[in-house]
Amino acid sequence: LFQFSGAESLSFHAYALSRYADRPDLLTRIRPVRDPAAGDGALYNSLRTELPTEEAQYEDLKGVGAQALGLMTGYAYATNPKRLAFTLSRYKFVAKMLTGKTSVLEIGCADAFGTPLVLQEVGALTAADFDWMFVREAQASHPFRDRITFLRHDMVEGPLAGVFDGAFCLDVLEHIAPEAESRFVLNVCESLTDDGVFVVGIPSLESQVYASEISKAGHVNCKTGEELRAFMLKFFSNVFLFSMNDEVVHTGFTPMAHYLFAIGAGKRPGLAAPGG
Repeated sequence: LFQFSGAESLSFHAYALSRYADRPDLLTRIRPVRDPAAGDGALYNSLRTELPTEEAQYEDLKGVGAQALGLMTGYAYATNPKRLAFTLSRYKFVAKMLTGKTSVLEIGCADAFGTPLVLQEVGALTAADFDWMFVREAQASHPFRDRITFLRHDMVEGPLAGVFDGAFCLDVLEHIAPEAESRFVLNVCESLTDDGVFVVGIPSLESQVYASEISKAGHVNCKTGEELRAFMLKFFSNVFLFSMNDEVVHTGFTPMAHYLFAIGAGKRPGLAAPGG
């Protein structure tokens, strides 16, 4: 293995100054950042040296800066990048189904990477998860933390105080033990207005032969399309079922779907109180 270089030791900062020597208008915008791991006498050698863009229209990007993906999404990006396309497509579908809702609740938000897509279409958004690790990360560093209310809540334990006319959960119900699933949805219903809408997205039972080991480890309650419809009809007078393959949502044959959506609308009267 050979590394070719010049005889002179040159920092990134010094290189940047020489590279743009003929652009005095840019020289003042090249700001050196010392490598924090280097000693006091070290050269300015950090890769964070800010260079001007080659095309002026991209200068505005620096005002926003690089955004973190979050723990779960970062892992997906590093190990299976195409999964991000599927995740965002699911959130976009939910966003379109809940467009115009005044106050929406997400149950099981994890790192809330796709949640801002829903925020674009609704009045207010609360994102809850039962895992403090995700909630604290989102509260501390999520790019939309000033517009999304993040909180820790376990929907199996009880309803969430508030008045929501829409709610959704993606990749959550399959993690709820069968003996707790009715309590989970009853608590969702308790958190919804009478005309509220609940959108559920889960991987299909048929898809599990292709699931990764890390996915299957937590999937204790996958369903077929008809099982999901029948389950949701216990709580809602109207249930609309959709299939999904990769990033495409459709009304096709559910046994061939990799992912399922069920939309419940119109809570059934006389639902038993949780625990009743």
